[in-house]
Amino acid sequence: MNTPYRCRPAQILSHVVLLFLAFLFLFPFYVMIVTSIRSPQELFVREFRWLPQQFTGLQYYIQAVTDIPALTFLKNGVIVSGGILFVQLLTAIPCAYALAKFQFRGRDLLFAVVLFSLTVPIQAPALPLFLGLSAIGAIDTYFAAMAPFFLSVFAIFLFRQTFRSYPDEIIQAARMDGMSEWAILWTIVVPGCLPSIAAFSVFSVVAHWNDLYWPMVVIRSTELMTPPLGLAVFADSESGANYGALMAMAAILTAPLMVGFLLAQRHFIRGITMTGVK
Repeated sequence: MNTPYRCRPAQILSHVVLLFLAFLFLFPFYVMIVTSIRSPQELFVREFRWLPQQFTGLQYYIQAVTDIPALTFLKNGVIVSGGILFVQLLTAIPCAYALAKFQFRGRDLLFAVVLFSLTVPIQAPALPLFLGLSAIGAIDTYFAAMAPFFLSVFAIFLFRQTFRSYPDEIIQAARMDGMSEWAILWTIVVPGCLPSIAAFSVFSVVAHWNDLYWPMVVIRSTELMTPPLGLAVFADSESGANYGALMAMAAILTAPLMVGFLLAQRHFIRGITMTGVK
């Protein structure tokens, strides 16, 4: 006879805490969606209503696409975040592989420099970077928005920890078969470490999609504004009173990140939990 499953008080308490934290994290998104479909008269009432009394439909979403160039900001976010991630993977993966699998003089010192670089914020070298980009006439371009982030020390650290746990026997067997180090890296090691690459991809895309500081420094024209910068610029005295359109615009600009994370959730969690496990 099967014994009925009983939940322990500690398990019940942990689930209650997790549900409460989930509510805290999801509540702002709920307010954003509901505000984007409320009528203007309901925005400044004293009592909070979970559902709109008057449904405006897609009015604010159409306005966000027509009056505010939300789709242009969306395109710029994809170009900037995707371009940064592509170059970061091309540069960080070989560097991490060399630090993990090659024996050479100064390797530990180089890794110490990588760890030290993790503590340097983008604000520290912002002025020299701006002056350098201005000297070559690259201000207000996609290149200016992407260039400071082409080399990610966090990616080097993360991939190095992952590559260290990759079996040396497989690499040695590939070398005995005559494969080059470049072929071993991209055809054997990288496919076996896709969860960590997916985890870093989520970190990178979210960080640079939501970045406001650096685009505010180097971007001037509306046609090149990224999602946070575009939302900040249009939330002024002229269009700021239209909270419904701004919330609709925020929902449009947030949706790709949420969809992308849901699609990569399994690889993301696997990559985080398996990084550094030997």
